[in-house]
Amino acid sequence: MKKLKVHFLGASGTVTGSKFYLEAEDINILVDCGVFQGTKELRQQNWLPLPIDVPKIDVVLLTHGHLDHCGYLPLLVKQGFEGDILGTAPTLAIAEIILRDSAKIHEEEAERANKEGYSKHNPALPLYDQEDVKRTLGYFKPIGEGENIEIAPNCNACFKYNGHIIGSTFIELNIHGKVLVFSGDVGRLKDDLLDVPLQPEWADYLFVESTYGDKNHPEEDMEAIFKNLVDRTLQNRGALIIPSFAVERLQSLMYLLWKLYDKNKIPNIPIFVDSPMGTNVLDVFGRFPEWHKLSMSEYHNMCNHVNLVSSYRETWETIDDPRPKVVIAGSGMVTGGRVLTYLKQLMDLKSTTVLLVGYQAEETRGRKLLEGAQELKMFGKYIPVKAKIEHLESLSAHADQSELLHWMGTIKNIPEKVFLIHGENEALHTFKDKIHETYGWHCHIPELHEVVEIML
Repeated sequence: MKKLKVHFLGASGTVTGSKFYLEAEDINILVDCGVFQGTKELRQQNWLPLPIDVPKIDVVLLTHGHLDHCGYLPLLVKQGFEGDILGTAPTLAIAEIILRDSAKIHEEEAERANKEGYSKHNPALPLYDQEDVKRTLGYFKPIGEGENIEIAPNCNACFKYNGHIIGSTFIELNIHGKVLVFSGDVGRLKDDLLDVPLQPEWADYLFVESTYGDKNHPEEDMEAIFKNLVDRTLQNRGALIIPSFAVERLQSLMYLLWKLYDKNKIPNIPIFVDSPMGTNVLDVFGRFPEWHKLSMSEYHNMCNHVNLVSSYRETWETIDDPRPKVVIAGSGMVTGGRVLTYLKQLMDLKSTTVLLVGYQAEETRGRKLLEGAQELKMFGKYIPVKAKIEHLESLSAHADQSELLHWMGTIKNIPEKVFLIHGENEALHTFKDKIHETYGWHCHIPELHEVVEIML
């Protein structure tokens, strides 16, 4: 009887930092390799070496390219990893964009902190830089969706479409006859851009995300909501600022606004997309049309309808533009990126509306705005919040409770154990009760750095 140790190195008791290390006699696998976001305590974990022997990792398997699933890779390489990093071709394309952007942000923040002297560290250093990313990209190896890959004797991996973002998958690992399923982040049953997620049919051990394990997304009339927001922005002669994740959310917002204009439901209000990373992701949609539902004519019409802001000079020109406008800018939780510049200049105006779309992690600026913060700290200064804050959850790219239960509903066996990951405390415990009530399955909520032994 062989043993497998599962090390929960992230997304355990929290939503971010997905990292799951599988340690066996004949193979060592890391599933996802993300950074922590949110609370200072969690972010500080990013600066610590992993509590495992990193050079012994044989292979990294990526479910998708979001920062909290791939953003730690350059640090893994710095700690001695030299194996393959496997993911679908669009996942690796997205991961490259996100890692390059992340390194740039880390470098710029360190430079600004040193210049303005607001860091406790002297000098302030980036978490990693462009050279670290360049080295990491050398280990990328694309694999096909649905392709059964032998990564070691008696160990196969299969990446299956799960509709969260372009390229995203859940992963089925067959190790000595036992099937371990890692959900990654599961997408929605109805999505403007992506197809319905595939579902697992067998899982001896199931590792499932629980981001919205405690709630169902409201049924919201997106077209009516956005029409009202645009009408209000025109009436106030103000700005509608939408902090957005560069991958999927930004493209969904572009599509929604373009469709409203195409149907003559809103006038031709200027729409500015200020996210170099988001623009690069648009190129990925063009390169991998088989991974989304847009026709090429829809894709090009959508892109032509917006103003793509490329330089920081254009960012300031957009801010100074006196016309009512819609600005979509990174990042989605207001943790960094171009959106900070817009908020610093426009958030203290009553004519401004800030629309938060999707999940906001604990202690991020986005969460603070949701909770009614009267001021927000940016670049070492406190900016008053006079803008109207709105929130939409139905645009989330994460499956809600009922969709997650549906996703696992095709599993034919009774899993030996279900591990609930990638969720906050209330979501995890509510989802645990709901799974037991629905399927009678035994669930476990692992703690950060917990190690669980599995018999193969």
